[in-house]
Amino acid sequence: MTAVDPTAIEAGHKEARRARWFARLGVADRWFQVLGLAWLTPLIKAAAGDNPRAQMRDVWRLLGVPLLAIAGFLALWAALAPQVQTSLGAIPGPGQVWTEAVGLHEDAVRTAEKKARFEEQVALRNERLVEQGRADEVKEIAFTGSPSYYDQIGTSIMTVFFGFLVASAVAIPLGIMAGLSATANAALNPLIQIFKPVSPLAWLPIVTMVVSAVSAAEGGLFAKSFLVSAITVTLCSLWPTLINTALGVAQVDRDLVNVSKVLKMSPRAKITKLVLPSALPLIFTGLRLSLGVGWMVLIAAEMLAQNPGLGKFVWDEFQNGSSSSLARIIVAVLTIGIIGFLLDRVMFALQSLFTYAPNR
Repeated sequence: MTAVDPTAIEAGHKEARRARWFARLGVADRWFQVLGLAWLTPLIKAAAGDNPRAQMRDVWRLLGVPLLAIAGFLALWAALAPQVQTSLGAIPGPGQVWTEAVGLHEDAVRTAEKKARFEEQVALRNERLVEQGRADEVKEIAFTGSPSYYDQIGTSIMTVFFGFLVASAVAIPLGIMAGLSATANAALNPLIQIFKPVSPLAWLPIVTMVVSAVSAAEGGLFAKSFLVSAITVTLCSLWPTLINTALGVAQVDRDLVNVSKVLKMSPRAKITKLVLPSALPLIFTGLRLSLGVGWMVLIAAEMLAQNPGLGKFVWDEFQNGSSSSLARIIVAVLTIGIIGFLLDRVMFALQSLFTYAPNR
């Protein structure tokens, strides 16, 4: 009879637990990469004793080097900014920009408090009128104060998503048509090549006149400035999605297409069960490119259309010409860059949920 070594059994259980733990970490690593936190995986592995030296090299590459690069950029900015003199004074350094960012936050908090007090007073007024039997005089009164910095950020994000969704609703069906039909591709290709390079500054006058003609009266569902900005975003951002969708659909495996013919699949079933799943990686690539293009286009569109978003904020500060204007414009530039990065991360996360391609 063979004796069982309890130490060996415990070691086996420990190794099995360790393997399960690392398997879970591998799943979490996918989301760390999506969120831009890929450095967490080697850090956790190093803490668990899995080749700490090699893992810390990965932490240095994924976290240390980017932080060092940012620190170097800030140091270079702080050193060179005072050397550049403009009509409004020297270019502000990181410290001045941070001060203005804090000031914009404080202004936004004060504006939110004013709006809350105003809405509370309107609600009390309406309650008194109802109590006095004058319900016919009850009305909603909009807050007329200037929008805060956060309100302008919200307006820009809402505008770009509106334009992006409309562009996607147009581009994806057209891309599927172009990918499935050589005739449709031949018809769409000249239009794509002509209109894809057109600048948003060229579209704006046309869009402005069309929107003004169609919505002659005020008080519609959307403000004219919002529609002008959103439609300009749509016209400039639909092309990457259209092109990538057509390319993805055209590259669907011919064997799968032949199988769909043998199974006598309906056109709808063919598209939803065969074409779209195969083309999704390239479609999402197009969507990410389109959202990035739309965000860039939006700022110029808001400047000229005077839609109360970040573009108008930059234009107003440029026209203001105060000593703090340059610093506030730089705050807006950094905000635009950070939001653009976050929008791309959102699309990357959606792509990770719906596609399984190893390379995205």
